[in-house]
Amino acid sequence: MLISHDKNPTWQEFVQEVRALSEKEALEKVYSLLGSRHKLKRHHIKIVEVKPVEPGEATKPYILQLLKLERLVKR
Repeated sequence: MLISHDKNPTWQEFVQEVRALSEKEALEKVYSLLGSRHKLKRHHIKIVEVKPVEPGEATKPYILQLLKLERLVKR
């Protein structure tokens, strides 16, 4: 994923891990997170690749906790 902003016109490469049921849902979540945290518009974000993360490859603590769950109860 690459981001650029008016104040910083160079593209910065980074990786974002999110939990989602579909690729479309993951994209929306990433756009929402970056927009709210860094005040970026969608045209400032270029998503190069979307791929599933294997349980052994996950690095974010909340993703690791979700992967350890056997079941989730929604009330």
